Amino acid sequence: MDKIAVLIPCYNESKTIEKVVKDFKAALPEAVIYVYDNNSSDGTDEIARNAGAVVRYEFQQGKGNVIRRMFREIDAECYIMTDGDDTYPAECAPEMVDMVLNRKTDMVVGDRLSSTYFTENKRPFHNFGNSLVRKSINTLFDTEIKDIMTGYRAFSYQFVKSFPVLSKGFEIETEMSIHAADKNMFVENSVITYRDRPEGSESKLNTYSDGFKVIRTIIRLFRTYKPMSFFGAIAAVLALVSIGFFVPVLNVYHKTGLVPNFPTLIVCGFVMLTAILALFAGVVLQTICQKNKQDFEMRLQQIDQEFKGKME
Repeated sequence: MDKIAVLIPCYNESKTIEKVVKDFKAALPEAVIYVYDNNSSDGTDEIARNAGAVVRYEFQQGKGNVIRRMFREIDAECYIMTDGDDTYPAECAPEMVDMVLNRKTDMVVGDRLSSTYFTENKRPFHNFGNSLVRKSINTLFDTEIKDIMTGYRAFSYQFVKSFPVLSKGFEIETEMSIHAADKNMFVENSVITYRDRPEGSESKLNTYSDGFKVIRTIIRLFRTYKPMSFFGAIAAVLALVSIGFFVPVLNVYHKTGLVPNFPTLIVCGFVMLTAILALFAGVVLQTICQKNKQDFEMRLQQIDQEFKGKME
């Protein structure tokens, strides 16, 4: 088992990967630097290998797929995840490692948004998207993570081995943040400086398509992790619609003793039944979620025992 493992997922980062590897080797001399090449066509793997990294491959395209492979294959006391584009400073890594190893933090979030991100990043929609996602998740999941979509994080062994990677692409950071919030993992923020990509290095993140994927991921995970809130909101909206259309029919009945709008009355009844079904679906799924959390705590105990066994 490695003491510290630096995980660098890469896709066509030949212009920056050598500097990234060397910077992290200098900042964390005791760490093993792993570069996982994701079908690069520009020789990223050879450059990383020559710089001193352990190079492995993931042939399913997408950052989420690469992270899944890394988490399965590598055992370490502390993991540092960073990007190969030289936007994250290696000199911040020792502090993040210390938070995991000595403060028993499950996930350290490299917080760009509290420092230089909004001045360094030249893509205004990225800035808006990051702020929107942060506000949405912190509100929906009652957490205080300062940078939801940062790719610079540190993890404990327990987090890595208990995290179910479901996303295939850049939504993976959002999924990590929501998982940590829902499972009451110990999360800390560490303010880092951010620098934009150097000239000639191109981002693989598409502002619009990947942005919509992130929003879809938030909605999906909100439904999964907080079903009572999700289906309760649907039930409330349906109930209000039903009542809103039913009241005029009721008023006419009180005044005339007649019900001239039977179709409206029937539809109101069906909408109210749908609201009741949504409410009970939320109750049942919330009970299942609670059981899943209990099972997760038992799984954490098993992972702790496994970790201690590997340390002996």
